[in-house]
Amino acid sequence: MGCTGSSQKKQDDNAKKIRKPKPWKHPQPITTTQLRQMRDEFWDTSPHYGGRKEIWDALRAAAETELSLAQAIVESAGIIVASADLTTCYDERGAKYELPKYVLSEPTNLIRDS
Repeated sequence: MGCTGSSQKKQDDNAKKIRKPKPWKHPQPITTTQLRQMRDEFWDTSPHYGGRKEIWDALRAAAETELSLAQAIVESAGIIVASADLTTCYDERGAKYELPKYVLSEPTNLIRDS
């Protein structure tokens, strides 16, 4: 009886809570438009890095929303979070998904477009 409950609890403890990435700085100041373009280029080419398109789509949705919803998206898609900031994830088949910080948050030297 106790063994079943213990393994259930242990499995729940392995699920990582998603958090925002640590502050980062782009090599040179970057505008909002440039950042958006970099993100669009990454997401347009991401399926070519390997893995499944539906997992890339779920990761994009998670990256572009608030943390509580991102957590639900990741869990429902069966994504295994290796880094709590989503920079490294795996799908249930073991394929690795690496996300650059620029798709997850804004740099500290971002220049707002006027």
